[in-house]
Amino acid sequence: MNLPGEALDGDSLAFVEQLYWQYLKDPKSVGPDWQSYFAAWGAADPSAVRAAAEGPSFEPPGLFAAPAPAVKAAVASAAPAAAGADAGLGQDRVNQLIHAYRVRGHLLAKIDPLDRPRQHAAELELEDFGLSAADLESTFSTTGLGSQNVPNTLKLREIVAILEAAYCGAIGVQFMHIDVGRKKRWLTARFEDPGARRPLDPEEQKRILGKLTDAELFEQFVHRKFVGKKRFSLEGAETLIPLLDLALEEAAQQGVKETILGMAHRGRLNVLVNIVGKPLADVFFEFQDRDWASLEGGGDVKYHLGYSKDHVFAGGRKMHLALCFNPSHLEFVGAVLNGRVRAKQDFFGDHDHRRCLGISIHGDAAFSGQGVTQELLNMSQLPGYAIGGTLHVIVNNQLGFTTPPASGRSTVYATDVARMLQSPIFHVNGEDPEAVAQVVRLAMDYRLEFGTDVVIDMYCYRKYGHNEGDEPAFTQPLMYEVIKATKSVRESYLENLLQLGGVTAAEAEEIRARSLEKLDAELAASQAEDFRPSVQKPKGNPWAKYRAGQDSEVPDVDTGVSRQRLQDLLLRSTEAPAGFKINAKLQSTVLKSRQQMAAGEKPLDWGAAETLALASLVTDGRAVRVSGQDTGRGTFSHRHAVLHDEKTGERYIPLRHLAPDQAVFEIWDSPLSEIAVMGFEYGYSLDYPDGLTVWEAQFGDFCNVAQVIIDQFIASGEAKWKRFSGLTLLLPHGMEGQGPEHSSARLERFLNLCAKDNIQVVNPTTPAQIFHLLRRQVVRPWRKPLVVMTPKSLLRLPAATSSLEQLATGRFERLLGETWAEVEPGKVKKVLLTSGKLYYELEAERTKQEARDIAILRIEQYYPLDPQQLRDAVGIYPASAQLVWVQEEPRNMGAWGFLREIFEKAELGRTVSCVSRPESASPAIGSEKGHKHEQAELIEKALAKAPVPASAAAEPAKAGAGRKRTPVAVS
Repeated sequence: MNLPGEALDGDSLAFVEQLYWQYLKDPKSVGPDWQSYFAAWGAADPSAVRAAAEGPSFEPPGLFAAPAPAVKAAVASAAPAAAGADAGLGQDRVNQLIHAYRVRGHLLAKIDPLDRPRQHAAELELEDFGLSAADLESTFSTTGLGSQNVPNTLKLREIVAILEAAYCGAIGVQFMHIDVGRKKRWLTARFEDPGARRPLDPEEQKRILGKLTDAELFEQFVHRKFVGKKRFSLEGAETLIPLLDLALEEAAQQGVKETILGMAHRGRLNVLVNIVGKPLADVFFEFQDRDWASLEGGGDVKYHLGYSKDHVFAGGRKMHLALCFNPSHLEFVGAVLNGRVRAKQDFFGDHDHRRCLGISIHGDAAFSGQGVTQELLNMSQLPGYAIGGTLHVIVNNQLGFTTPPASGRSTVYATDVARMLQSPIFHVNGEDPEAVAQVVRLAMDYRLEFGTDVVIDMYCYRKYGHNEGDEPAFTQPLMYEVIKATKSVRESYLENLLQLGGVTAAEAEEIRARSLEKLDAELAASQAEDFRPSVQKPKGNPWAKYRAGQDSEVPDVDTGVSRQRLQDLLLRSTEAPAGFKINAKLQSTVLKSRQQMAAGEKPLDWGAAETLALASLVTDGRAVRVSGQDTGRGTFSHRHAVLHDEKTGERYIPLRHLAPDQAVFEIWDSPLSEIAVMGFEYGYSLDYPDGLTVWEAQFGDFCNVAQVIIDQFIASGEAKWKRFSGLTLLLPHGMEGQGPEHSSARLERFLNLCAKDNIQVVNPTTPAQIFHLLRRQVVRPWRKPLVVMTPKSLLRLPAATSSLEQLATGRFERLLGETWAEVEPGKVKKVLLTSGKLYYELEAERTKQEARDIAILRIEQYYPLDPQQLRDAVGIYPASAQLVWVQEEPRNMGAWGFLREIFEKAELGRTVSCVSRPESASPAIGSEKGHKHEQAELIEKALAKAPVPASAAAEPAKAGAGRKRTPVAVS
């Protein structure tokens, strides 16, 4: 007899838990040996819990604690009963069989429309459980089944039939990895109750047939009319259209008001016209490519575009649908989608996450192959990123471009990564639309009940190659022989309906003719000479009051806040409830220091100014959301927006308690993710323009990991899709002797992306500047992504401080002029242009040398940069004064490559030379002493009296310690 011992795996534990649950309800429902086992364990008295067990929210008492020695002895001494002689033993084996179907039944499910052999055995033969064909006519208790709507006893043959129908038909479900008993019981009740599978009525069948017809004919029509054009056909997976249609109908019934969909390019055009409602004529016009001249170097291919429209569902339920724009980077749109959904939920105060639904459509190879999927799944239940559960739909072509699953993943299913969420995974045969309909209902009900992600893995195939010009038989000859012989989903479903009498041939032909007529009419309309695509003007557009366009077209705004209000806000930001025990060191340093700053006894440091910017915004009614790794405290311990009680661990966020009518302030320590979190915040910014949305990197170079979000969305989203974002990126940047990493936020990469005022790139050097900059990002009615090179050493540098008065008046200054009163403009011989922390090092050395003939100007905003402002700043100095750009980054990095062209276009009347580190493949040296040596040489060269050579030069090494000096690049 198999009794649980010390080496139980997860599935075995689940089986024992199920037996224990049965034992608690009725001890006689398990065999005598199991009765002895559970009684010896002593975890619970059945009579004491039986009444409570009838409640819907009852959870079985804990079982799997370390067993006492007496229990081990009881188990070891249990005598095995003779096979066939003990009815309890037979029942145990039947219960094991039931459990096995739940765990392994999906491996026998007929989910592949190509009907190819499965590679993995299910191990569900009767003999595997000590049963035989002779036992099929024996009667057993049905207590082990999840359904309460079956007789108390059934023949084994009938029990197996229920299990086969539940787990081995056109649906295969994985759910036994879920640890929460209530969730598993919910699923077993739905699967193992024959009455829970409601058949579709004739009208529902006709609706599915109509959607399949629209999907199939659209693809065939485009294939004929636009020969050779890429469309990334949905053929072979047309059931996606009725699947989404049914999911949206269910969502509408559940009270969802908005649904946002995200998907890659496969089948996108079909979803746009047959689900979201984009006019066919608009799509056909795009195929004709007649509007190319108006794009001005922007726009995107038709199968990357998004669309939105209001829909009315059964019963008059209204819902707004939107399909996210998406580049060819497949899975990354999932992060943007989730951020958009969360923004809509927050905007409407939907804290239960019921109002807006996210549907993410994936390819099988991408879902298993791209790491952003795991990041998103990991985030999905975290408070800062939860949206009430995403509906994931895998369009499982069983092929990735030309790569088969055996070469594309190490798991049985493309969805195995989703098991980390303990969410159910529904595998379904896409050739059985009615099975798909059943799965949709299950998935939507489960999401509503438990608020978690759910996954529908729809097995299908791809009729053509990766695009319609590919020949898939080059690499998958056997697969495509089967595909050629396979009827379309519509054909197979129609044949079935005709046999069942659910629809007549005449009705089917009418559906087909109506669809074709619409396609022909819309094509003719699109070919008219005066045709223009429809322009979307959604009602209640939150972007209506904001402007895009050029920076020069929108005036700057004053961002000062009264001194008294600043003092009050700074004091309140240091307060905590009575009895809240703040860390003594934090209280005596940071918080006490800020109280002194509020009193005017000390100048403001960076952390205080940033806090005041956020505090003033939320008390102005502007919501603020900040997220990133260790953002609550700040990587460099400068922020402390979240206080922790050192006795209880309780958290308190003062910026949420500044005023009774203030806006929401959110600050979230994110998971160790850059791609998904930055994508989420970008998506959030798309649908919440009224507030400040911030993503902060732990170190600036960590943004490297999210380069796809930066390149494909943040920098180019406006040019490609006419979508605007006010996302702010805070990226710590500066050479501090910490080695190649944690030095550079890769400023040069952001500058390389700048064009047509698409983003703002700044490097502020004072607390007042960051205060005005963050406020400007919200107060100014101009929304563009803001990339901020934030400091590290300047956070506590005594020279890098500001007064309350500097925050109370003025605005962000894009260029800061000379501040040393000893410098007389008419006597200046050299003007140094620089930015960032290097300014303070140059200033300190200049003062030390008393070099009054050298002026230092700070470029605080690299882009957009006004040439006239630059000319005005330089123009006060003699024409003979040498202009030198000084940067601490290597010559091929930093801002020099970008600014050199701007300096030329600005017509400054003289050549600008450069002092920097020499070209390098690495951002910084890997030695602290080496860094200091290089920095000293850099500053020495910048302040040197002799003119900087016009071309690059490398100085000969000076004597000393037998080592060569690293040359400084000059030009």
